[in-house]
Amino acid sequence: MAKIASFGAYIPLFRLSRKEMADAWGVPAVPGERAVASADEDSLTMAVAAGSDCLAGIDPSSIDGVYFATTTAPYDEKQCAGIIAAALDLRTDINTADFTGSLRAATTAVRAAADAVDSGSAGSILVVAADCRLGEPESMWEQLLGDGAGAVLISEQGLATLRGFNSIAGEQVGAWRRSEDRYVRSFEAKAETRYGYVKSAVEAGKAVLDKESVAPGDLAKAVITAGDPRSLGTVAGSLGLDGGQLQDILFMSVGNPGVPLVLMLLAGALEQAKAGDKLLVVNNGDGSDAFLVELEEGFAAVPGRKGLSGHLLQKRNLPNYTAYARCRKLMKREDVDPRGSAVTYWRDSNIVLNFHAGRCSQCGAVLYPIPRVCGECSAKDQIEDVKLAKTGRVFTFTLDHLEDGQYVNVPVPRLVLDLEGGGRVFLSMTDGDPQSVEIGMSVEIIFRRLHEGSSFHNYYWKCRPVPEAAS
Repeated sequence: MAKIASFGAYIPLFRLSRKEMADAWGVPAVPGERAVASADEDSLTMAVAAGSDCLAGIDPSSIDGVYFATTTAPYDEKQCAGIIAAALDLRTDINTADFTGSLRAATTAVRAAADAVDSGSAGSILVVAADCRLGEPESMWEQLLGDGAGAVLISEQGLATLRGFNSIAGEQVGAWRRSEDRYVRSFEAKAETRYGYVKSAVEAGKAVLDKESVAPGDLAKAVITAGDPRSLGTVAGSLGLDGGQLQDILFMSVGNPGVPLVLMLLAGALEQAKAGDKLLVVNNGDGSDAFLVELEEGFAAVPGRKGLSGHLLQKRNLPNYTAYARCRKLMKREDVDPRGSAVTYWRDSNIVLNFHAGRCSQCGAVLYPIPRVCGECSAKDQIEDVKLAKTGRVFTFTLDHLEDGQYVNVPVPRLVLDLEGGGRVFLSMTDGDPQSVEIGMSVEIIFRRLHEGSSFHNYYWKCRPVPEAAS
């Protein structure tokens, strides 16, 4: 049977108090705060971050497929899973697919991955999910949503077995967006919760427990997605669960990220689970999916994997609503269209996406970008591809006040970095205070959106200071 071999999560660094959002419009505030993706982040870059977290300590060449689940893909017509696979430096002879159109997309992808593993068509498939949904300004949705990503590795070998998949289909008038809509829409919340969410979630959960002959009291944790704690409590009560069995739905600290919520919650539950624990997973969206996870052993901590708890510990507060509006591009500004070249992007994909450098076979120097002639010993055509590390230290830097040909008051740090294991690269910094940059500072390399030149999403690598909690 298909098993879970690893898991991961990602939460953007920035948070914004819901009171700050409410005060900007003079409306009532919901308690807590929400996670906010930076201006250079989207669902694809967050999926790469969660996938990298999941694959910490795992040979990327062992992965046979990538399934990406989201409702906010950066492209309507272009597969994102292939870009994610390249950024994670996976093999090219793998199966990639995008799952979208429903908040249930993550568990749909998990079931498809489990079926592929059970059938023998794949040995391991990485399922990544991410969303960056937008609530209409001044609405309650703006406060309730959040940004994030989750990942799980489904494999023939692992410490937790997947059992008892069950799905409930049906038209459910809940949250939706048409192709021409920018913001999430909904009808009357109480009716949607009672006749849509609660009904299907309870039915799917009970079906799994009956199928696997598991009593509610036998469950160590229940991972149940919900838009708010009250709705979660209603479903839990109907399933015979008590509050201590429920995985925190991140309502107060992150908000509702949509598709990835179920994988983020599952990551949090697996971090604490021990041998013999049974976890019920129920995910809602135009119906519900449910399945059981049974642990043979507890998951040990892995160097390099932050998981859900690690990302919750590291955060920075946005100063005000204006900063949020800038991240979400709610303020209309005259855009500068930088030049982009799809040909160059394709030609240099091993540099741009895989983050490979060249190592001289004569003198051992690591060079980036990959040259034909070694800059150290001048050997020609003696360069082999090597994978660069994603951590390093600042060798030197400058603070640049010119961005896209325009003067900016807050300078952009441009850093020359010495990477662990060799290699020197020149990257821009994000998610950090320009005035705090100093020589020798530790940084981590992250995948971000660079610009939209030539009406194309141009992705590349940036760096950010290693968060204190992570270090």
